Amino acid sequence: MTQAFPFSAIVGQEEMKRAMVLTAVDPTIGGVLVFGDRGTGKSTAVRALAALLPPIRVVSGCAYNSDDPRACPDPDSVTDTEIVERPTPVVDLPLGVTEDRVVGALDIERALTQGEKRFEPGLLARAHRGYLYIDEVNLLEDHIVDLLLDVAVSGENVVEREGLSIRHPAKFVLVGSGNPEEGELRPQLLDRFGLSVEVLSPSDIDSRIEVIRRRDQYETDQKRFLKRWSKEDAKLRNEILAARARLGKVKAESFILEECARLCIALGSDGLRGELTLLRAARALAAFESKLSVEREHLKTIAASALRHRLRRDPLDDAGSTVRVQRVVDEVLV
Repeated sequence: MTQAFPFSAIVGQEEMKRAMVLTAVDPTIGGVLVFGDRGTGKSTAVRALAALLPPIRVVSGCAYNSDDPRACPDPDSVTDTEIVERPTPVVDLPLGVTEDRVVGALDIERALTQGEKRFEPGLLARAHRGYLYIDEVNLLEDHIVDLLLDVAVSGENVVEREGLSIRHPAKFVLVGSGNPEEGELRPQLLDRFGLSVEVLSPSDIDSRIEVIRRRDQYETDQKRFLKRWSKEDAKLRNEILAARARLGKVKAESFILEECARLCIALGSDGLRGELTLLRAARALAAFESKLSVEREHLKTIAASALRHRLRRDPLDDAGSTVRVQRVVDEVLV
């Protein structure tokens, strides 16, 4: 069985890797949107991070990844209540997927053969406590994206159709990727992602050679390559787990809250989601760096990822969103 490419072995793409790690530390940040060239490691990073994380404990017979037989939304369907460990789930959501496939629907075969109404869980149930990955998210139908983002925010999937009424937890890290040349997401959808990162193909020859070298080693001698990077991945896993434990102790002083607000006002971002995401991401970064308080440098580091996709279009400013955020950060956080 092919194992995921080690997260620690990914060359470059530091902002993308940092965003992925922060969502692992605090899933309430709201997921990651990754825009960039094809073949820049977007899907590799998602699968690599999930493989790096410790397995989740689930009820063997529960299709909803519940960790307690009593918490399973459909306890009658659970015939095996043994608690087992499974890898952190990564569920791919394909283009052209139907709403029934996403949220779940009536089990037609069972209804016809046994005359019994029973709910067949969808992709959201499988992704619970893991990752839901959407490649080419900018090409996904709008009503499916709206549905996904609403569930990602609420953490619950509610289905009422064909005489069925069911609700179940659906807490996952939503990761969307795409190529901006193939179309843009609507602003209100962009705003629902916690972090947004831009990835580019490496422009220097040394980095490109190292990417080729590591991928070739992974494909030709996978066992040896995985063993070589296992220590780095184990170290990162322990750092993430330590950050999770530390997260609730990290404080944000009043001046940090003020600077979050000043940044968002200066950038003209709508609503308060920008401030909240910026604060959560900065707190997760502080926890990952073994700090017990959010510092100005944490805001500076994460500001572009948290705010670049929340900017209003300015016809008088042709600078890219990253440049605009950095410019305001330099002016406000002095």
